[in-house]
Amino acid sequence: MIDPKELKYTKTHEWVRYEGDAAFVGISDYAQHALGDLVFVNLPEPGDEVEAGEPFGDVESVKAVSDLFSPVSGEVLEINEELLDAPQLINEQPYEAWFIKVGGITGEEEMMDAERYDAFCEEEEGNE
Repeated sequence: MIDPKELKYTKTHEWVRYEGDAAFVGISDYAQHALGDLVFVNLPEPGDEVEAGEPFGDVESVKAVSDLFSPVSGEVLEINEELLDAPQLINEQPYEAWFIKVGGITGEEEMMDAERYDAFCEEEEGNE
């Protein structure tokens, strides 16, 4: 698995792309593959506060419903409304299908670079 090197990753399989003072949040290819075909996404509203390490929404697949955890604390500036009508985009392009854009960042989870994240995923697969 090759994950984009410009992103940061969490142990709960979210990715973060920083652009200026804002952070875009999505789920990794590993996560979307483990979840299976996604059929529904539940996101917060712009203006809502998110807290690092806490759920901000969820995704529903043919297998289960899974929480989405925010890697940063701050205010939701924007949601990716395209995913509400087309959640399959997460499966098709996990690194382009961001969920939320967060601004006013006041804290963040411990994150890994792509190399550490890939090693983490390999170790996790070995423990299954």
